[in-house]
Amino acid sequence: MRRPAEDGPGGERSNTASRPWLRRGALATAAVLASSLVAGCGGDEGPPTLTWYINPDVTNTEPFTAEGDPGGQAWIALQCSEQSGGAYDIEVQLLPNDASAQREQLVRRLAANDSGIDLMSLDPPFTAEFATAGFLADIPEEAESEFSDGVLQGAIDHATWEDELVAAPFWANTQLLWYRKSVAQQAGLNMEQPVTWDQIIQAAAETDTTVGVQADRYEGYAVWINALIAGAGGTIVENAEEGKDATITVDSDAGREAARVIQTLSESPAAVSGMSTSQETESLAAFSRENGGFLVNWPYIYADPGTEGIRDDIGWTRYPRTVEGEESRPPLGGINLGIGAFSEHKEEALDAVRCITSEENQKAYMLQAGNPAAREAVYDDPEVREAYPMADVIRESIDAAAPRTPTPYWSDVSAALQRSFHTPGQVDENTPAEANSLITDVLQGRSLL
Repeated sequence: MRRPAEDGPGGERSNTASRPWLRRGALATAAVLASSLVAGCGGDEGPPTLTWYINPDVTNTEPFTAEGDPGGQAWIALQCSEQSGGAYDIEVQLLPNDASAQREQLVRRLAANDSGIDLMSLDPPFTAEFATAGFLADIPEEAESEFSDGVLQGAIDHATWEDELVAAPFWANTQLLWYRKSVAQQAGLNMEQPVTWDQIIQAAAETDTTVGVQADRYEGYAVWINALIAGAGGTIVENAEEGKDATITVDSDAGREAARVIQTLSESPAAVSGMSTSQETESLAAFSRENGGFLVNWPYIYADPGTEGIRDDIGWTRYPRTVEGEESRPPLGGINLGIGAFSEHKEEALDAVRCITSEENQKAYMLQAGNPAAREAVYDDPEVREAYPMADVIRESIDAAAPRTPTPYWSDVSAALQRSFHTPGQVDENTPAEANSLITDVLQGRSLL
């Protein structure tokens, strides 16, 4: 199983799909495929070439071959081109590693009415923004069921804006609570039952181990804050359809409960060294050390080479509860497929989306690229269940996950949230009110980030 290129968003620098260990080979792989497809597209009298902007997900360093890169988006592009029977070819173009940089590049081109973007792999938090700006072609009403029937609800929620499906869920993602079985046993924790953040922080402190989180000033920190607030029954934004006039609700009992959890961990001996600069890779490294105890992270970590020496001691369960007695709301990541509003080949692009998001291709993508499927049936496949012993927990978590609030202004909301809550060691009961004020001022143009 190949490691996915998502933090997540995921996670998430890029659902997120942009892990810091992504190898340079991804660039070469995508470039080779793109050039080969361009060379073979047949000119004006041949089939149209659809350009698909993809997030980085290929980690092999070998030159591209269909056999050498099974399951990646570039490989799926080639398969769907062949299966189209000559109706179209798909050329892939690689977006930057960072999710914000991906958004910036797509926004810049689409704002100029660029017809060269037929398909795009879109980080879910930006879906509402792109839909509101008119950057996404409508999904025909008669086709909506093709991309929603049998799809996990969490993935549908992240592809929906103003009660309409505006993009097709391609893959989904969620974080689990990973733990060292020996540590949980030593602490007397029953991991067959739901556990809270307070319980795992206390267990780690009592066993001289750590709790790994993502708390650097980046999107992954916003993911954690959002999950904590949602787990306490709150939201970051209400009335998101009001745009800049939406109601910011971080200053709430739920927001203060989230701040309390962050403060508790940051002041505990269970906090990892360098918690304020910890992202996916750093928190995984801490979990893999001798004093690793607990970790919230994406499913890729199970097959990561860094866990090879401790794999027999790794257990997994659903994301910790913020509040005792309240269901947790795990983070949600993944990728949606959008059709460019200015594409000259929208019908062919819609057919390509059908192929790319098929159950067969989502299974291949999950097995080979390490990114969980959006279609529920994939989790019942014997090969998937063998590769992912935690498949049922992943599926349950995606369905119960809390999307980052769909809003056209998520980039501003997230940046202000991160600024207010960073560093974790400075978080206290006043932080939610400060965040509420800053987010509101940024949206109203009274403050700049």
